[in-house]
Amino acid sequence: MSFKIGFLLFDGLTQLDFTGPLQFLHRLPDAETYLIAKTLDPIQTDCGPFILPTHTFETTPDLDLLCVPGGFGVDAVMEDAASLDFVRHQGGQAQYITSVCTGAFILAAAGLLTGVKATTHWRYHDQLAAFGAKPVKARVVTDGRVITGGGVTAGIDFAPTVLAEIGGQDLAAAVQLGLEYDPAPPLEAGHPDRAPEPVRAAVEERFAPRIEAFSEVVERVTTS
Repeated sequence: MSFKIGFLLFDGLTQLDFTGPLQFLHRLPDAETYLIAKTLDPIQTDCGPFILPTHTFETTPDLDLLCVPGGFGVDAVMEDAASLDFVRHQGGQAQYITSVCTGAFILAAAGLLTGVKATTHWRYHDQLAAFGAKPVKARVVTDGRVITGGGVTAGIDFAPTVLAEIGGQDLAAAVQLGLEYDPAPPLEAGHPDRAPEPVRAAVEERFAPRIEAFSEVVERVTTS
């Protein structure tokens, strides 16, 4: 029996949110991967390259695992009835419901994180509570069949966590070694609690307009 893994695609997704986990998860024995969008038109990522979907909402079979990446395009998906219906259907029957970065808000908007422990990108973290989720500050959070990853690169920690859950520690370790995932960041600046204060202040300033706009989306979705 194949294990059906589906990735939700949409314009403006963060490329690494998607391709990092894909690189790991497609190595699950008997995995079938589905790249899913509303149409088969090319999807433009946040850094330029296009991705070609393989399936639409209508042609996707029931999945064993749904993975939702994040990115600025999340805003539109959170207010798109067809996308939320698809996520709600797949999430209702899949063995695993997963997300990376702000993809958690698509799960939340579909009602799949109510009362569930979850994480997302650090700058958006507090917004999860508006949907009834239980925000946890961690790189990867598992709560039953729901597994969520933090911001962008956390998807590369998220993926072997998912692999270990499905196929066991030995499989996850073998894939990690095969991909030579042995992180040694050159700078101590990847976490808001450890980054130098001027660096954090600069990032906060850059994010401020985006967070204001996103907060308006969250308010519309949670009060509609």
